[in-house]
Parts: sequence; C-alpha cells; structure tokens
Amino acid sequence: MSGHGAPTLELSSVAAGGLRGVIVASSWHEVVMNGLIDGARRGLEQAGLSGEVIRVPGSFELPVACARLAPGHDFLVALGVVIRGGTPHFDHVCQAATMGITRVGVDTGTPIGFGVLTCDTEEQALARAGLPDSLEDKGFEAAQAAILTAVTLAGAGR
Repeated sequence: MSGHGAPTLELSSVAAGGLRGVIVASSWHEVVMNGLIDGARRGLEQAGLSGEVIRVPGSFELPVACARLAPGHDFLVALGVVIRGGTPHFDHVCQAATMGITRVGVDTGTPIGFGVLTCDTEEQALARAGLPDSLEDKGFEAAQAAILTAVTLAGAGR
C-alpha cells in the first residue's frame, strides 16, 4: 500500500491559528470524493481550522481553480480522483492535474496539499478515500501536509 512509511505528523491548533485555507475538489466519482472531502475537513478541524469547499467539474480543472484561489489563502487542499480507462485520457488528465497544481504552488508560494488519486481501479480509489472500510485517508493527509507546510513557511518568515 502506498501509505507504508508515511511520517507521523502532529499539528496543534495553536501552531495553525489564523491560517486561511480552502479545499478545492473535483466532482467525478462522488463516493470517493465525499470521503476525500470529509478527510480533508477532519484534517482542518484537527488543526482548529475550517475551510470552504469549492467544487469544480473534474481533476483537469483543479489547477485553474487553485491558481485563482491561491492569492487569498495561506494553503489549499486539491482533491480529485482519476481512474484508468481504456484510452490515454487517464495519462493526460493525471499529468495536467499534477503539473498544473505543482506549478501553481511553486509560482504563488502557496502550499497545496495534493490529494488527487490516480488509480487503476475504483477499488484502489475506495481504499484510499478515508471511508469506514478504507485503508488510507488521503484527504486527511493532503490537508495535514498543506497546513504543516503553511505553518513551516510562516515560521520561516515566508
């Protein structure tokens, strides 16, 4: 499983106090997306934060939404799921989402938690969605990564 060896990260609400973030989530694969969003919300709540959820049609649209939202926020959490099909569409969408989100983060200096699942099967996506029977909670992990990075950068004098 991909989560093997993941760091254990602790975040207090004191450290994250005052940070402003938003969850940007695609709409495809509703069950998986609901799990990812719930996990991201738990991540924010654990840090004593709340954040609006902005929905876009799919993972391909995540970079442009992140680009528009980054200037007004201390961090973003980008969530999506792309499941391999029988055409190269999977490769194009995964590459565009990954490179686009990376570019937005680097260009703006705004931490973006990357919670875009790129899976071969729906079962793999469900295993990572943070649902009661899931093995992993990638929405929570993405939120935690974004918040911890924002806290680190704030302490480094961004």
